Amino acid sequence: MGVRIQALEYYLPDGKVTNDDLKEQFPDYDFGKFESKVGIVNRYWVNENETALDLAEKACLKLFDRIDKDNVDYIIYCTQSPEYILPTTACLLQDRLGLPKSTGAFDFNLGCSGYVYGMSLAKGLIESGQVNSVLLVTAETYSKYLNPQDKSNRAIFGDAASATYLIRDEIIGLGQFTFGTDGSGAEKLIIKNGGTRNACLSNAELKSYGSDNHYTDNDLYMNGPEIFNFTSENIPGFTKEVLEKNNEILENVDYFVFHQANSFMLEFLRKRIKIDKNKFYVNMADGGNTVSNTIPIALKRLSEEIGPIQKPKSVMIVGFGVGLSWAGGIIELTNNI
Repeated sequence: MGVRIQALEYYLPDGKVTNDDLKEQFPDYDFGKFESKVGIVNRYWVNENETALDLAEKACLKLFDRIDKDNVDYIIYCTQSPEYILPTTACLLQDRLGLPKSTGAFDFNLGCSGYVYGMSLAKGLIESGQVNSVLLVTAETYSKYLNPQDKSNRAIFGDAASATYLIRDEIIGLGQFTFGTDGSGAEKLIIKNGGTRNACLSNAELKSYGSDNHYTDNDLYMNGPEIFNFTSENIPGFTKEVLEKNNEILENVDYFVFHQANSFMLEFLRKRIKIDKNKFYVNMADGGNTVSNTIPIALKRLSEEIGPIQKPKSVMIVGFGVGLSWAGGIIELTNNI
């Protein structure tokens, strides 16, 4: 027995922010160059009263138009935008969705590698016989963590949620997963204040980085060049590890869906790994970097572009970023998700 994806949906909030919108706020920034290099045209942000849980609920409701919610045995909820410090947001989602009290539910805190981790956790729950199905949810509202004067991160990050329904099946739709962690690089992508180590400060010092970007320790900070270095040093070799773990070779994989961080980074990785351009899927112009949501959004869009699947398509998924954390695996699309 195996595990496969039966259905997948995602949701973007209504607050569309174009590069032209950002140009009005930052008139000296070359958004034309940004668009051609990074590949982002639009991103979507929640309003002041909207949360990641709201987006998660809407993604799940879209999914329930296609599957019977009464068959959901377990919720795995990936977020770095929790509703509260406690309780776990997955419990709140179970109640909002009206799922039975017999439903298992927990959160885990991971960013760009989170979807791949979630797939592996769902696979383990199902293959071990504990449940027959898992609702894997990712939801992020990084827009709430961005300083109004941080033009780089405001241009990159968008909000979104996804819902993936995985089931026990005779088809082996999920292969083997591989992981990596380097906590020594944690401060390269971090929000320092707001946890138990450092409280949020009402008068937090305004700091500068890069080309006239500003933030405080209450806000998200990302050292872009260092994140690029981390990715370029680790992911090409890691891709080979994923192939070896699955007893596969590069040429036999039908598609590659990596974390949609930015087009420049993805093209660098594609060339370094020597992946055929026609197999390397990039679709981030509408949405931007939505953290743990980028891979499921890309998978859904890829499935729609492929059309009716006559023969299963193998897809390598690789996530990498905040943590520092990375994860990869090979899955099969056996139907249009």
